[in-house]
Amino acid sequence: MNNFKNNNRRGRYKSNSDRSFRRNGNGHKPNGDFSNGSSFKRRHPGKNNQNAAKLVEKYNDLAREALSNGDKILSENYLQHSEHFSRILSSQENLRNHNENTSETNYRNQAQVDTENKEEEETTK
Repeated sequence: MNNFKNNNRRGRYKSNSDRSFRRNGNGHKPNGDFSNGSSFKRRHPGKNNQNAAKLVEKYNDLAREALSNGDKILSENYLQHSEHFSRILSSQENLRNHNENTSETNYRNQAQVDTENKEEEETTK
């Protein structure tokens, strides 16, 4: 009697769609969940969490270290990263200055309009 001869046949021929689909314990979420809580969201996806000034300093330090270890190519790579973030930092500063100048100009223009309106009201009385 061979009761066990068909036991292993069930898993041999799976369809292609079953091969790439794996389930974890609950059967719905993929295995790549980063935390136990499902409320994990990045504030700015695609952007680095550190600010640009810290990243410039970080990559300059890494470049200095790589150069001291004799790796000129890696050092140049880190310097390129540092230059990239220094450009981002300067563009952020330019944008901030532009916004401050624009708001100051708008405030001056509004103050001028207010004084002109007051003068007109006084002349019509």
